[in-house]
Amino acid sequence: MQPCAYSDRMPRYALLVEYHGAPFSGWQRQNDHPSVQAAIEAALAKLEPGAHTIAAAGRTDAGVHATGQVAHCDLARDWDPFRLSEALNFHLKPAPVAIVACAQVAQDWHARFDAVERQYLFRLIARRAPLTSEAGQIWRVNHELDADAMQAGADRLIGHHDFTTFRSSICQAKSPVKTLDELRVTAIPRRIGTEYQFYVRARSFLHNQLRSFVGTLERVGAGAWTPDDVTRALVARNRAACGPVCPPQGLYLAGVRYPVDPFA
Repeated sequence: MQPCAYSDRMPRYALLVEYHGAPFSGWQRQNDHPSVQAAIEAALAKLEPGAHTIAAAGRTDAGVHATGQVAHCDLARDWDPFRLSEALNFHLKPAPVAIVACAQVAQDWHARFDAVERQYLFRLIARRAPLTSEAGQIWRVNHELDADAMQAGADRLIGHHDFTTFRSSICQAKSPVKTLDELRVTAIPRRIGTEYQFYVRARSFLHNQLRSFVGTLERVGAGAWTPDDVTRALVARNRAACGPVCPPQGLYLAGVRYPVDPFA
């Protein structure tokens, strides 16, 4: 996409971002801990000296990865989007963060507020042996799981509900009521073990909602819970009724959808 002169104001750029979350305390900039936001802002400062503030479609927690995070930044110079992404990737090294696409957008375009859907993927593997090359990228359990039972439990969560049970006690959302559009469980046989992928779509999510879903559904897959137990937990509207919250390393922000794809 070629640069477009929308006005004399600072041009705005949409960034499609991929990162490995293990070294970071999450997306959001923090004073004493590394963050993905701070890494990108520091790279921007190498291109245009001064303070930079970027906004993202979603704030991922510590240890959570992304293959489809979207952010935007404002710059003084009218950059060619390809050259901007190449320059940022050069200055981001050796951090495990990459700008995989870049596009100039209108000055009022916003990575967070213009998004109409967020898509997440959670990866879980059932195998006895510890992970090596995929350590930190997938949650491992040492027992087999029933994918059909987990899907039956997941079906109880789809729709418009009060998700208080699956909401962190420190969640800052104004309301626990959300609409979950899809929660699909897929079993993928591997040479060693079975990988279970949880694909989730919604306009927005509560803090720890996805990890609460997967931790609860894992109990269903293991036979400790039934799908009816998931329904009882949901209608209880009580955090104490939730299953275990799973660890963050299997969670990926996989995509963000907009009315018009800025990277098309």
